[in-house]
Amino acid sequence: MFIISAEKFFFWREKQLLKGGDKKSLNLLIDLLGGLSNNHLNFLKIRSEKNFKLKIKLESLEKFWDIHLRTSTPIQYLAGVSYWRDLKLEVSNKVLIPRSETELMIEIISGRFKNKDDQITFVDLGTGSGAIAIALALHNQHWNGIAIDIDKNAIEIAKRNFSNNANQSNLKFYVGNWWEPLQNFKREIDLAVANPPYIPKDIYKELPKEVKNFEPQNALLGGEDGLDHIREIVQYAPSYLKDKGWLLIENHFDQSSRVENLFHENKFTSVEVLKDFSGIGRFTIGRYK
Repeated sequence: MFIISAEKFFFWREKQLLKGGDKKSLNLLIDLLGGLSNNHLNFLKIRSEKNFKLKIKLESLEKFWDIHLRTSTPIQYLAGVSYWRDLKLEVSNKVLIPRSETELMIEIISGRFKNKDDQITFVDLGTGSGAIAIALALHNQHWNGIAIDIDKNAIEIAKRNFSNNANQSNLKFYVGNWWEPLQNFKREIDLAVANPPYIPKDIYKELPKEVKNFEPQNALLGGEDGLDHIREIVQYAPSYLKDKGWLLIENHFDQSSRVENLFHENKFTSVEVLKDFSGIGRFTIGRYK
């Protein structure tokens, strides 16, 4: 830990912002690497004479900030961690940085499974950092989860995240493509959830460089129309879901009607398109038969 005065710190922060970038990104860097939260920052503004502790020196923070400005590397990858809901997750360029809108999937699921005593089996397809699966496992210890990813590196990260955020054993991890590792779980799944690659090829080409140049392509690109992986997930879901089992998928902002049709074509009922924080139809949910 390094002791620094608030006055010196705020002078340093203003100096960094004059180089470029935005205050939100710099504050996130200060939080993730320096250990100084936004709430603590606001407190220091009121009591500017107070000394406080940082996890690393200002000179080191400045080097990371300069890398961000020069290369557009996401702050979360520079720090190696990301916040999501109430979790602090390890991330690297092997996994997507979990987005805030995806947090709504946990609320959607908790609204469908309200009985805390229900013992269900859920699967998170394409788990990445493990965010969704870990949040569900923590939401109810009666639930047994399976987290799947095609990338072994992602699964190792997800395992560490579960170990670092939970003191329980109700989540298992498998390497494989979508439903492939679940041959022994056919017609036994109560809930399947997926935030698959869904960005169409033309849109992927135009993504900001801080996304396209750093986040894994195989977690973003969904083929020509963005629906390649969603089609596969929906098509094979009936082989693995119980009768009345739920499937919840996150999709691109303009795909909801087509994803809804895919659900109906594969004998799903109670199909709904649910909106994200911006009022966009971001999630499609349905029940098998």
